Amino acid sequence: MGEYTTILTETHGKVGLIRLNRPRAYNALNSTLMRELTAALAEYDADPNIGAIVITGNEKVFAAGADIKEMSEATPVDMLTSGYIDLFDRIRAVRKPIIAAVSGWALGGGFELAMTCDMIVASETAKFGQPEINLGIIPGAGGTQRLTRTVGKYIAMEVVLNDRKLTAEEAARFGLVNRVVPVERYLDEALELAQQIAERAPIALQIAKEAVNKALETSLTEGLAYERRVFYLLFATEDQKEGMKAFLEKRPPQWSGK
Repeated sequence: MGEYTTILTETHGKVGLIRLNRPRAYNALNSTLMRELTAALAEYDADPNIGAIVITGNEKVFAAGADIKEMSEATPVDMLTSGYIDLFDRIRAVRKPIIAAVSGWALGGGFELAMTCDMIVASETAKFGQPEINLGIIPGAGGTQRLTRTVGKYIAMEVVLNDRKLTAEEAARFGLVNRVVPVERYLDEALELAQQIAERAPIALQIAKEAVNKALETSLTEGLAYERRVFYLLFATEDQKEGMKAFLEKRPPQWSGK
């Protein structure tokens, strides 16, 4: 991995772990951190030994939002040309599954970062919010869109328009997180989930992730047509032959990623 100043990287078996590491700034997402994060994600995405990725902060804060110092005097042209928001699109484009392990505050851009991931494991202390309205702006990295698609219009309106914070239990009830676990277990739980996923057939994993995301972006007819095409496509892979052969022979499959 590259040399980073605002994140820490580790490998746990087939799982790549990225820790946001600006504790004095509550892991605020400045441009340096976002560029390092997307670079580390790209490295893990290209590594054939990595099957899934976990992004986390620390027990007290996942990320408290964007770095306001960087943007307080920005003009529209500054925001457009900085490419900051575009970095969230790079995260979304990562082919391998990404799990956010969230404890403590996930606010603003931090909440948007968690929602850009494919799954969220939350500690009991996790709290989610979009407080941008207090700064005279709105969420700009997907907060109004991903949140609404997940929790529905009415809860999203209260979160975005009136700075309602969602507890971990509320987030679970609204379908925003996969599970809620004690603080001392949240990262282990995320790593365990990621490891289980990383043991699956690599090409099928990537295509399955694309297909699920497609359901949020197309009509049912278009989504079904896409699903059918990629389903057929997987029959051209060695992993499909191995998976079905292993099933019939009652043994664990040996995936090649081909």
